[in-house]
Amino acid sequence: MLQNVSAALPRKNKIKEDKATTIVSVFIVTLFALCCVAPFIYVFFVSFMPYSEYIEDPMKIIPSRIDFAAYRQMFELDLLWSGYRNTIIVTVCGTLLNVFLLVISGYPLSKTNLKGHKAFMGIIMFTMFFNGGMIPNYVLVRYLNIDDTLLALILPGCISVFNLLLMKNFITTTIPTTLEESATIDGANDLRILFSIVFPLLKPAIATMVVFCAVGHWNSYYSAMLYLQDREKWTLPLILRELIVVDNANTLSQTAQLLQSQNMAHSFTLKMAAIVITVLPILVVYPFMQKYFVKGVTLGSVKE
Repeated sequence: MLQNVSAALPRKNKIKEDKATTIVSVFIVTLFALCCVAPFIYVFFVSFMPYSEYIEDPMKIIPSRIDFAAYRQMFELDLLWSGYRNTIIVTVCGTLLNVFLLVISGYPLSKTNLKGHKAFMGIIMFTMFFNGGMIPNYVLVRYLNIDDTLLALILPGCISVFNLLLMKNFITTTIPTTLEESATIDGANDLRILFSIVFPLLKPAIATMVVFCAVGHWNSYYSAMLYLQDREKWTLPLILRELIVVDNANTLSQTAQLLQSQNMAHSFTLKMAAIVITVLPILVVYPFMQKYFVKGVTLGSVKE
């Protein structure tokens, strides 16, 4: 009897410790999540708030009166719609090209019996840690005559070594070799095996890569700033930058005229609305890809 009681006490203490650990972990994660979400919530509500109300109480979140003036004026900005068009083109085309190259590159690299496998992996890993830098990349883009075109935002970064390693590991740990051997016995060649058997099984990894690549292309700012001069080819991050810093610049652009007009909403409210308009589409799409995102990253990073 005493032995049973003494054995039960450590189990009870362990259960209490596990509960305490869970509570602390949930509290920390919740606090971290609130810190991440709070700026978006604040910007979203302030974009609907009249500027006079914001001046009275800058820490106020819920507006007493909803004002759509900033959004109406932003949607009248021609540069915004051209930015949306260019960003969507770069995101869709760039993501399709990225995923296609990752699949056709990750599949052969997952085969350890590939001739020159170690050499290929060594070259690929070298590029992950060392690259030519900004100036050689710019010279290359100029030499290819794709500067000031949307191709300059798609081709130079058409494949990521990190994403390639994720795809390779996913194929290695998920696709059974016996499945490919059976297809080979039935007379299927490598391309048939890849697109008819392997490709349908890569949905979680492909969804993960779509999220990675789409978010990267949508938020791409530095490359657009380097290679694009024509305002009609600007992407949303460049337009958002001009809206944010235009107060400190001497420019006669349409954006400056919008922010300096006396008959329109205050420039601060317009900037908040521009941030919401730029960020909201990718935030809406991401939750639908989340289940594939988590599964793909988990399976692609575990090696049996």
